[in-house]
Amino acid sequence: MGTRPIIDPAKRWLAAAAAALALAAGSAHAELPDPVRFGITVEQGNLRAVQAWLDEGLPPDFLADRIGTGLMIAAWEGNIPMMALFVKRGANVNLANKDGEQALMFAAWRGHVDAVRWLIDHGAQVNRPGLAWSALHYAVFAGHERATRALIARGADINARSTNGSTPLMMAAREGREELAQLLVELGADTNAKNDRGEDAFVWAMRNGNPQIAKLVASPERFAAAARVPESYGEPTRSQAAPARLDDLIREMRAAQAEGRLTPELQQAYLAAVRQLRQPAQADAARRDDVPKALEIRAWRADPGRERATLIYDPGATKEEPPADEPRGTIPPVVR
Repeated sequence: MGTRPIIDPAKRWLAAAAAALALAAGSAHAELPDPVRFGITVEQGNLRAVQAWLDEGLPPDFLADRIGTGLMIAAWEGNIPMMALFVKRGANVNLANKDGEQALMFAAWRGHVDAVRWLIDHGAQVNRPGLAWSALHYAVFAGHERATRALIARGADINARSTNGSTPLMMAAREGREELAQLLVELGADTNAKNDRGEDAFVWAMRNGNPQIAKLVASPERFAAAARVPESYGEPTRSQAAPARLDDLIREMRAAQAEGRLTPELQQAYLAAVRQLRQPAQADAARRDDVPKALEIRAWRADPGRERATLIYDPGATKEEPPADEPRGTIPPVVR
């Protein structure tokens, strides 16, 4: 139980490009949008266009080429009027995407406190049944204190267990969120909770070089013993930025697709450039003798269509066994 499947990093590297290429350029001129055009339009906050599509019969839970439904994209952007439009037209506020993520999780991930409160007021689940990543996991992972407090104030379980048994406190320990770790401990978070690998917040804090959190969640005796052999807790998960030009390529291709000008020549040029950009990162990975486990893709509200890619490394892991300490995520923190 607990872990999510891995998509080969080389394939994930081209995911955004492939999504655009899979949809023929001419589809942008259709009366109703294709997933790429729909996603970009929602990202841009174009209420008039979205309302017109809904009036023409577009399903309120129509899926974009990334993130998920329009409501999920609007939550990611913190766009409450757009969220209100989709909910008014019947969008399911608790619908999950293929990775099990809901709109509330995206709002929390981005730290959009007003959007978090709005979604909860309109029926979003603060806690999920069974083992599942929660909005609180995502808010803590991303380091958003206000969103974390807002979720807890609305009843979020501070000891919620993810698909692999990880708690929000473990997220704080892994990411070095000292203030959030302190907050969770003060509110009664279980410092002894273990995931399905038998690891607790102390282990994650030590492994990722966060001694202040390790000291916070363990007895003085345990901390003193661990301080003598910190290397016994393993290597931290590392990230490496992908070439900046990849951001521009993805943005250009998505825009070209949405505008109906993605010609076969442009498609080939984009793919060739992306393949060339991948080569230095692949060579660096080989020198490091570890395997890139995921590609993180981020987007910015102030610059619709812009994305940033980051290779995620987990030393010592195999392609068959993903790290158990990360939310999946279609957009950051981690995309597998």
